[in-house]
Amino acid sequence: MENVENIVIEHLKRFQAGQDRIERKLEEATRRLANLEAGQASIIQHIGHLASADAQQQLAADGFNLRLERIERRLELA
Repeated sequence: MENVENIVIEHLKRFQAGQDRIERKLEEATRRLANLEAGQASIIQHIGHLASADAQQQLAADGFNLRLERIERRLELA
């Protein structure tokens, strides 16, 4: 009977060790996922800044086009 108890205890220890490994891997995967999400958020923010800068440049170009059209009309070049 004592031998059976020792075998059960050994199996429980192995199960616990396996569970500990699984928990460590899960924690590592959770940390890595959080890092990926933070990186993705940073990329999205950067894309937003680029889109804003592009819109500002487009507005400036539109303004230059309007001014050029007015100048051409005044000089009767168009």
